[in-house]
Amino acid sequence: MDSNLAQGLETQIFISEDGCSCSHGSVKIYMSNSAGKIPHVLIVNRDLQQLRPLVAALRSIPYDITVLEHENQAYSRAQYQLPDLIVLDLRLPERQGLKVARMLKENPATAHIPLIFLSSLYEENDRVMGLRAGAVDYILKPYYVEEVQERIHIHITLAQKRAAALRGASPTAPQPVSELLPANLTIKQIATEFILSRISDSALKGSGVAATLGLSMHRLNMVFEAVDGITVFEFIRNERMTRAARMLEQTTLGVADIATEVGYPNSANFSTEFKKFWQKSPKQYRVAWHRSAAAQPPAEDNRDGAPGDGSA
Repeated sequence: MDSNLAQGLETQIFISEDGCSCSHGSVKIYMSNSAGKIPHVLIVNRDLQQLRPLVAALRSIPYDITVLEHENQAYSRAQYQLPDLIVLDLRLPERQGLKVARMLKENPATAHIPLIFLSSLYEENDRVMGLRAGAVDYILKPYYVEEVQERIHIHITLAQKRAAALRGASPTAPQPVSELLPANLTIKQIATEFILSRISDSALKGSGVAATLGLSMHRLNMVFEAVDGITVFEFIRNERMTRAARMLEQTTLGVADIATEVGYPNSANFSTEFKKFWQKSPKQYRVAWHRSAAAQPPAEDNRDGAPGDGSA
């Protein structure tokens, strides 16, 4: 992406409440401190140069804007960012915009998000297909910035009123994370898969997971606490300690090797953390587990004619 254009399309994400910022590729991502107040619009379009005036106009309202060039990123991004509205280009390769729209509408976590198609395809059949795929509006290119602004504003307002009616609350009231259970579960699933695939990486931290998902630590912790009742740090620690205990039980690996397998390059630090968690050192845990296993009577096989059932 052209660096000058990237500056013009600086992306803002409303999820964070801590005002932090980070960089993602060549596009700067700013975490707004106005979570739940500034509407967030996700735009998926490969014509970045043409988007410049629209993005500038929307940011001046202000809206928080995320711009994606590729449609294959739109579905996953929408699941964990939950924008207030999505603008899709229908004329993506092989009209993938239609597929993305259908996937979003079939997912309970994203079905409520208004979709607008922004397209140069002007045939009546194209517009009908877009609306049937779940779009609330269809805007032709070349577009008038003011018209797109107004349509986005109308559809976000309508969506807020519908959500408020369902919640019995004011349209401007921020929706608590605890009420977004399907979204929480989606974020939790994505974050968990990311963590489990990197559990042996000593650099794995909650802040890195949050940055990868485009979330603040505050939001990610809220999701984990809503779903599991623990923070991201506690989830990572619990997973590492549980895996370590399982390896002590089921393998003959040394403590140093197990420490490395669960993300501790220093075996002394691992042993200290393990003892805090299990109230036993790794060696004590292994000895106690094997003694307990040896003391258990062998399981009887009660099938007909099997030893131990009294048959001759």
